[in-house]
Amino acid sequence: MDPTITRLAYYATGLEYRDLSAAAVHECKRRLIDTLGCAVGGYGAAPAAIARRIAGGVRASPSARILGTGGRTAPELAAFANGVAMRYLDFNDAYAAKSTGHPSDVFAGVLAAADAAGAGGRSTILGAVAAYETFCNFSESVPREIGWDHVVHGVVACAVGAGKVLGLSRKAMGNAISLAVTPNLALEQTRFGELAMWKGAAAANAARNGLFAARLAAAGMTGPEQAIEGRFGLWRATGKFEWQPFGGRGGPFRVTQTHIKAFPSVVHSQSPITVALALHGEARAEDIEAIDIETYWVAERYADRKAALWHPATRETADHSLPYCVAAALIDGKVTGRTFSAARIRDPRIARLVGRTTMRENPEFSKRYPAEWPCRIEVRLRGGETRAAEVRYFKGHTGNPLTDAEIDEKFRELSRGRLDPAQCDKVLAAAWRLEKLRDVGELTGLFRFRSRKGRGGS
Repeated sequence: MDPTITRLAYYATGLEYRDLSAAAVHECKRRLIDTLGCAVGGYGAAPAAIARRIAGGVRASPSARILGTGGRTAPELAAFANGVAMRYLDFNDAYAAKSTGHPSDVFAGVLAAADAAGAGGRSTILGAVAAYETFCNFSESVPREIGWDHVVHGVVACAVGAGKVLGLSRKAMGNAISLAVTPNLALEQTRFGELAMWKGAAAANAARNGLFAARLAAAGMTGPEQAIEGRFGLWRATGKFEWQPFGGRGGPFRVTQTHIKAFPSVVHSQSPITVALALHGEARAEDIEAIDIETYWVAERYADRKAALWHPATRETADHSLPYCVAAALIDGKVTGRTFSAARIRDPRIARLVGRTTMRENPEFSKRYPAEWPCRIEVRLRGGETRAAEVRYFKGHTGNPLTDAEIDEKFRELSRGRLDPAQCDKVLAAAWRLEKLRDVGELTGLFRFRSRKGRGGS
């Protein structure tokens, strides 16, 4: 295998549970609880229902659970079905360096691998930590917007995480990485224009393919030896990169460094929403004449006011539209899943404020990003008065983190109507003691949902 694959395979197979810091174990459990909550909240969404229908029609051995139904299917299809639900609300964690992404997407593949293998909690944590190291290292090494979606990071990360759960040898792990890289370059067009259902399914597909790569390697399948550094390898597509130092041996594990969202929308909206909520109540929406959003380089994406982000027609586009999120926050004083319902997307009051919004990049803010996520919003009212607020770290940022109690409350809120309070108690108790579970099925088996009444899809 080429040196880049070899280095990752060497790290992943050499990592042991005893190498993990107490902080890494604890933060892994926090992110798992957060991601499982997102899965419950996204369960009723149309893309998640489509994925479950496909997965539910397949019987396999070994098999893994489809969260919510209790049914079992091929591990790869369980990873896909569960992953779509986890991702749909755009509420799971995020990491930002040279590029951004959602490393908690890897739980779909790691949990399915562990469930199918009857693996214990420690093995699951170890696989997840290895997957986070892989995903976040890609984010630190590969620049943004070069044509390839960040789920390319996820497919390799899931191969590593699932391979760790399956106990792959160093040679087999190298093959799993190669088998994940070679057939799975995903286009970044997923996140541009009017966003389709696939926006919430792309990471789940990466989890499916990463787990499949690990299972192929476990069965003896070999992959191209120069999948990254070869003449037509990954470097040809992304440019040459080198891994940053991996976590452990005194260094922090990256699972401790991702941001857990407080709002179900794109990570770049978290600071603008935080500021808009601080301004809510300062003036009535009908008195607002202009909204000026000052942010970092992400403002570049909003230069074309004819683009879909200024006129969202789908939930997938609305939760990626900073002007929409800010307008809704100023009007409602909150941003929840209902903010992105079809009725709210058509609300003329939101459209009016979006039409009065401008966005611009502040070069100083761009210099401070991603160590900080600065945003300033100024609202001009009738008569010329102005109101302004600014933030450096949104709620949920590692510099302003959610508490364990807030993580639990987020899970309970997302689970409302699917799990009763007693079920929530059992899930949270099992997740917080994950390292003590002999079989991860003790946790995944608790996810049998009742029909949600009166709340729509998700």
